Amino acid sequence: MKLRKGDSVKVVSGKDKGKVGKIEKIYPKENKILVEGVNQYKRHLKSRAQNQKSEIVTLTKPLPVAAVSLICPKCNKTTRVGFRVEKGKKEMFCKKCEKAI
Repeated sequence: MKLRKGDSVKVVSGKDKGKVGKIEKIYPKENKILVEGVNQYKRHLKSRAQNQKSEIVTLTKPLPVAAVSLICPKCNKTTRVGFRVEKGKKEMFCKKCEKAI
């Protein structure tokens, strides 16, 4: 997976198209990511005990990786990611500005 926790991403498809957020968690087996403030749903919780109140909770659900695009920290544009080996170390780079991420 070419994305990492803490990267800024922009949603390119779905109901939240155009929103920007940081990656909170990655689910590599499911090929999904959790982005803060994106893909939120309301869930109604019924009271379990007599003194507990019923409430509506906001949940953030994971998005498919294909629905987001990485924002390069150097050029601030949505971009694809490439890999190259320099001095024996593998590094990610922005396909638009060719700088290391």
